[in-house]
Amino acid sequence: MTTSFQTNAFLNGNFAPVAQEITETSLTITGKIPENLQGSFIRNGPNPQFINLDTYHWFDGDGMLHQVEFQSGNVTYRNRYVKTEGFVKEKAANQPLYGSLAQMSANSIKNVSNTALAWHHEELLSLWEGGEPYRVNISNLDTLGPETFTGKLRSPFTAHPKIDPVTGEMMWIGYQLGMPPYLQYGIISPQGELVKTIPIDLPVGVMMHDFAITENYTIFLNLPLTFRPEKMTQGQSPLQFETATPSYFGVLPRHADSCAAIRWFEAPSCFIFHTLNAFEVGDEVILIACRMEASNVFGPADNPEIAAKGDIPFLTRWRFNLKDNSVQEEVLSRIPSEFPRINEAYLGRQNRYGYTVSMASEPMPLMNGIIKHDLETGKFQHYLYESGCYGGEVVFAPNPEGVAEDDGWLMTFVYNQARDTSELIILSAQDLESEVARIVIPQRVPYGFHGIWVSDAHRLSTSA
Repeated sequence: MTTSFQTNAFLNGNFAPVAQEITETSLTITGKIPENLQGSFIRNGPNPQFINLDTYHWFDGDGMLHQVEFQSGNVTYRNRYVKTEGFVKEKAANQPLYGSLAQMSANSIKNVSNTALAWHHEELLSLWEGGEPYRVNISNLDTLGPETFTGKLRSPFTAHPKIDPVTGEMMWIGYQLGMPPYLQYGIISPQGELVKTIPIDLPVGVMMHDFAITENYTIFLNLPLTFRPEKMTQGQSPLQFETATPSYFGVLPRHADSCAAIRWFEAPSCFIFHTLNAFEVGDEVILIACRMEASNVFGPADNPEIAAKGDIPFLTRWRFNLKDNSVQEEVLSRIPSEFPRINEAYLGRQNRYGYTVSMASEPMPLMNGIIKHDLETGKFQHYLYESGCYGGEVVFAPNPEGVAEDDGWLMTFVYNQARDTSELIILSAQDLESEVARIVIPQRVPYGFHGIWVSDAHRLSTSA
C-alpha cells in the first residue's frame, strides 16, 4: 500500500517510495508483446532510503531503477537501488547523513544518481547532474561503481548527454553553481575515452539541466535561473529565476578547441528543462524544446506576476540564423506538456515526429496523457489516460524491421490511483490509439524521471 507522509507532498500517494527490491517473471499481460520487441525498458527516479521530512525535495531521493526486460517471449520486472557511495554510507549508519537541495549546502548533498540513463560503449550509466555517472549491470541492475573515464572527469556530468547516432560520440556538459568555470563541455569517443573538456565562459552560475546537438554544433542554454549566494542574506533562495534577464543560447562548433568560437543569441527570458531535438537547415540552427515563462522549482521567480505563469511548458521552436544573427521563436503547441522524446536515430538530424506527455491541471507534476507531434504539418494526436491514472515520460523503442521514423512503440509506467497499482503500457508510435499491450507490475512504481530503451540488437552490436 502507499505510504502517507502528511507533511510533505513529495512523499504522499505515488510519490512515496517503495521499500522492496524484487525480481518477478510471472507477470500478467493483456494484449500481445511484439515478437521483435527484444530488449530492456529501464526508468530512473527518486526513492529515498532515509527521509528528512522537514527538508525533503523530490530531487533528493536515492536513485532506483525499474526494468522491464523482454527476452524471447519472456518478460521480467526488477527494481534496484543505485548504490552510490552516499547510499552505502547511509545504509551502514542506518540513518540519513546528507542534507537536501532545499538547504543549498553543496557540502552536504550526495550524488543520488536518480535522474536519467545512457547506454554508451557497452555500459549502462545512471546519471545525476551534480556528480559523476554510475555504471550499472544491465542484466541484473547491480551497481558496478562510479565512472570517471580513467580519472579525466573532474566536474559534474549532465543527466542528459547526447549520443550521436552516426558517429557514436557522446557529448556532455557539467555545470557548477558556486565557482567558475560555471560550465564545462566535453566529448567522449565511441570507445569510451574522454577526449575533450573545455570551459565555457558564463558570467554567473546557472542551472543548465539540458542542452542539444546538431550534426555540427552543440547548443548551450544560458537561462536566468541563477545562483547568487548574496541573496541568502536577504532571506531569499540563492537559486532563483530572474524574470528581467534575457535568455542566451550559445551555438558552438562541436569540435571547437575553446569557447572562443561560440555564438550567443539573445531571446526573451524563459526556462527550459528539456530539449526535444536540434538540427541544421541552411544557415539556420533549429532547436525544439519545452519552454516555460519562468521556473519556481527552487523558490518563486522574482516577479510574482510572471511567477504565476511559471512551470507551465509549451513545445516551442527557435531558429538561430548563423548568417544574420537573427532569432525567431514560435510556440508549436498550446497544450502544456513536458519530457520530450524522439526516435533517437534522428538525434541531431531533422526529424518529423516528437512525443511529449501532457500535464494535468493539478498542483503536483502529474502527467495525464501522451502527445504525438507532427512537426511538419503541425498536427498532433493526444492520447489521454483513464480518469485517475497518471504516467511519466514515454520512451521510443524502434521496430527493428521498420523503415519509417515513427515505426516503433512507446512505453511508460502508468499509475492507477483507485487501485494503487502500476502498469507498463505499450502503444503503437504510429497511432497512439492502437494499444499493443499492458503489463501489470507486481508492486507500485513511484513517479520518476527519465527512461531508456536498450534493444538486444544494440547491445550485441556495441559489444561485438
